[in-house]
Amino acid sequence: MSKLLLNLRNVPDDEAAEVREWLTREGIGFYETQPSPWGISAGGIWIGNEDQFSRAKSLMADYQAARRQQAQASLATAREEGKAETFAGLLRQRPTYVLTVLAAILFIVGLTLALPYLFLR
Repeated sequence: MSKLLLNLRNVPDDEAAEVREWLTREGIGFYETQPSPWGISAGGIWIGNEDQFSRAKSLMADYQAARRQQAQASLATAREEGKAETFAGLLRQRPTYVLTVLAAILFIVGLTLALPYLFLR
């Protein structure tokens, strides 16, 4: 029975390509399902052989650990260079957007707190 190795929802194209590449390089048989036209399913990379699934899962864990370290290193470099995105930086770049989102958040929180009081009176 096939098992899902990687759900492709919100997975960058480069990551999916790297996973396909190392699966092929390691000789692990896989197939891919495409996303549904209505957005219900995002597609995925599946392993058809259960014996190969445990090996693929351990390789996936190693790959994700390496990718996490790479992302953390690039974030640390961006912070050192002052290029990392911050709230203050976003507020300076897009003040209207930030203030609109904050107003929407405050409105929703206020509505959430006020409605029970109003309806239970």
